[in-house]
Amino acid sequence: MEYINKNNILKELSLFSGLTTQERAIVRERSSVVEYQKGRVIYKEASSPDAFYCLVMGRVMIYTTDSCGEKTILEYLHRGKYFGIISLLTGDPHSVSAEAMNDSVLLVIKKDDFDFILRRIPSLAIDLSQTLSRRLKNKDIHSKTIFESTVISVFSSYSQAGKTVYALNLAFNLSKETHKSVVILDIFLKDRLPSLPRRLEIGGDYPIFNLSSDSKDAPESIKDFLLHNRFGVDLIRLSYEETDESCVKRLMAILSLLVNDYHYLVLDLPSFMDRSVFDILNQSDIINILSSPDPVDLKRTHNLIRRLKSEFSFPQNKIKIIINEYKLAKLSYDEQVAMLEHPIFATLPKIDFTGADIMILASPDSEYARAVRRIARQMGDCLVGLALGVGFAYGFCHIGVLKVIEEEEIPVDAISGSSIGAVIAGLWAIGKPSKEILEITKEFSGPKHIWGFVDLTLPFLGFIKGNKLYSFLKKHFGDKTFYDVKCPLKIVASDVRRRESRVIEKGLLADAIMASCAMPGVFMPFKLKEEMLFDGGVVNPLPTEVLFKIGVKKIIAVNVTPSREDILEGYEKMKEEINMDNIRKNGFSLARYIKKKFKNNILGFIFGSIEMLQSEVAKKEGQLADIVIHPDTHGLHWLELHRAEDFAKRGEEEARKNLSRIIQVINE
Repeated sequence: MEYINKNNILKELSLFSGLTTQERAIVRERSSVVEYQKGRVIYKEASSPDAFYCLVMGRVMIYTTDSCGEKTILEYLHRGKYFGIISLLTGDPHSVSAEAMNDSVLLVIKKDDFDFILRRIPSLAIDLSQTLSRRLKNKDIHSKTIFESTVISVFSSYSQAGKTVYALNLAFNLSKETHKSVVILDIFLKDRLPSLPRRLEIGGDYPIFNLSSDSKDAPESIKDFLLHNRFGVDLIRLSYEETDESCVKRLMAILSLLVNDYHYLVLDLPSFMDRSVFDILNQSDIINILSSPDPVDLKRTHNLIRRLKSEFSFPQNKIKIIINEYKLAKLSYDEQVAMLEHPIFATLPKIDFTGADIMILASPDSEYARAVRRIARQMGDCLVGLALGVGFAYGFCHIGVLKVIEEEEIPVDAISGSSIGAVIAGLWAIGKPSKEILEITKEFSGPKHIWGFVDLTLPFLGFIKGNKLYSFLKKHFGDKTFYDVKCPLKIVASDVRRRESRVIEKGLLADAIMASCAMPGVFMPFKLKEEMLFDGGVVNPLPTEVLFKIGVKKIIAVNVTPSREDILEGYEKMKEEINMDNIRKNGFSLARYIKKKFKNNILGFIFGSIEMLQSEVAKKEGQLADIVIHPDTHGLHWLELHRAEDFAKRGEEEARKNLSRIIQVINE
């Protein structure tokens, strides 16, 4: 368990990330990290509550059991999810069973320690109490079929922001991507005519639930107001009166019933900044606020955010700003963020006129449909991330893995890379398919081409300046930036001065990737603005953690670094087989010099020692992933760039061996 850092765990988990250093210290002292082997039951249905559990690594299955012993699976939990909390808060027996689906690591807080923590950190108790509204406990209503529900409010401080079209497309994408139940609550002021029934092709005299206190409609009758349609997303229309304060209480009663049957409740709220709307927002788990990039609209949205934070104490991570580009952007992205004083969660491209509102059906390949799909997958906790590790020529195995991902249409929502993994990830992220990436590797047509990257310098900071490698990157990436990628891309480098990893996600791709490839002692560090950066593989040879930090819960990692034994065997073979006799530079035989000094040459020593170190670190980082693809590179060497097709074939073979496991993970 030495690879588990409890401090890092508490910083990464959303429940604890907002705590102060002192508060996290209390949690750290009162918690423990426990391993559960595959198949071990963590707790059983009807057992007494004993602890709070949070999943750090692995997967956990939540299920109920009927009188015949048959299991009904409610949910598969991934890293970051916590459970056992309801029974601790209420004192009731567990309403579900929890079982480790594979070898898992959990953060565990015993009941007495949990009570102590809540007394010392009242804000944590408030956050946890909201879970009561999302996880069904009352089995008197009917059999438990849902583990957790999420209430998502869609709002704007002004009309004509594209709010209803977005809410509709978000609901459809949540249904499609998560394969879970979704209902839209169309909430509007009395005597106003909503448009959602028409958009969902619902005709006839459809009912409206009146939220006012003098209404004869009781919350228990809410199912009588459900409107079904051919699209599979249910709709409920609810009217309210601005001056009736009881409306919110009746709505909350309705929500407490709907969470028994729906995983996601999408609330399409009116664009009025009245007290009732703010009270509804306060009961939501996630708030999506839409705004155009126009300065006037951004100012309105800024004022709304400030009011939500100051008057209603809304946590920042609860508010997701969506920029709808139906108006031309007058400000850059950074200027928009500065004006909002709040992060931008996502951007929606302008909708090309198609005559349809449900873009996922009418134009599934449109930029708008793809943008909402990414949002839905993140909110639905089903993001799939791909981490590509270091390994010099071994990294060409990544190309074969990408080929399988393309052919099998495996969804990849974000990709990260270190060193050679950064090169391959970057090429794929700008839209180059695996076939084209493999074609690029033909520039290394023979063993001599490895030395095409060598531009020696006096070894004050490194033996190789890196200008030739940078020219290669500029040739294929040009002036493309992180704004030009097809999916989120995270490049990992290492900071020379701070001695820590550095995730690059802005600026020129060529600069970021060059920094990630600058192996210390070999290449000179790459200067990016005021920072001196070098090879990301020194700190993160298999960059899985960076994916989790951006909300990815399902991680596929490709570890191409051989084991220590394979490295030693390959190192000896390389010395015997690589023919460098024909390489010359200005009359000086670099080949003969290195060959003569190879046993004690510092280049060989640096490459070999770093590779061994990376092998051990990558193995530990791989434990953060759901699937680790580790190609067999026996007989291949890390300097053989000219054998890209052989490496790619090994990667493809290993990916196909793991294909059934990959499909299982992404569909859970």
